[in-house]
Amino acid sequence: MLLVFDVGNSNIVLGMFREDKLSYSWRVSTDQAKSSDEYVILINQLLQYYDLKPESVEDVIVSSVVPDLTYTLELAIRKLFRIYPLSMDSGTKTGMQIHYDNPKQVGADRIVNAVAAYEKYGGPLIVVDFGTATTFCAISDTGEYLGGTISPGIKISSDALFQKAAKLPRIDLVKPGRVICHNTVSSMQSGIIYGYVGLVEYVIDKMKKELSDGSQTITVVATGGLSTLIASETDAIDVIDKTITLDGLKIIYEKNKEGRTPESIRSEEMLPEKNLQLEA
Repeated sequence: MLLVFDVGNSNIVLGMFREDKLSYSWRVSTDQAKSSDEYVILINQLLQYYDLKPESVEDVIVSSVVPDLTYTLELAIRKLFRIYPLSMDSGTKTGMQIHYDNPKQVGADRIVNAVAAYEKYGGPLIVVDFGTATTFCAISDTGEYLGGTISPGIKISSDALFQKAAKLPRIDLVKPGRVICHNTVSSMQSGIIYGYVGLVEYVIDKMKKELSDGSQTITVVATGGLSTLIASETDAIDVIDKTITLDGLKIIYEKNKEGRTPESIRSEEMLPEKNLQLEA
């Protein structure tokens, strides 16, 4: 089986593929303070819940936008699975031409999403990822990554109000059902959620005009934890695909797996309890 890791600023999403099917997935909080041994324990507990054993994992691929955590997590993978994981970097084959002033600056998650979206839905298309930041990515009809837009995520916007305005409370991101509200909490919920819907619709509309002369149908795909919340308030989003990043990692792994034999990827790192040596 193939284990994939999508390491984001707020969450780490793991997926287990058996052949071409995503059989299991987990979401845990990103914690840069955790050690590699703590991640070993956490990942092993997730596997044990479904009666999965570390030796059932044949290979691993990691996409990370948190540089300070990447090495820690890769070390945990070597300890638990005894595998050197395949990491998304500038040398990874994606099959997608990137039109960016500096292609290395494009977040790995954005490229992974774009590859999966084009493979699954064709082009031209726009991928909107509602994460810590909300990213809008444009892909041409021939599968080229054309660039995009980055805006503060919904939770960042909500937290900013709470942190910077002394009298405003922290709120849950729940639709109040109306825009003209009669209390502070509902007013904040209305402004953040419905205001964000307006942001999404405007950016998508502008991107569509830059992508096409109107003769082509442009598919808009949304992903990320809060995609359902926003998509329920707008017709600008055509598809919600919560597993697109995991699917993209599987697709990219297939493009890069040549030469990754069991012998070439095996690490000498063992489980911590097997390495434990007591000093007299």
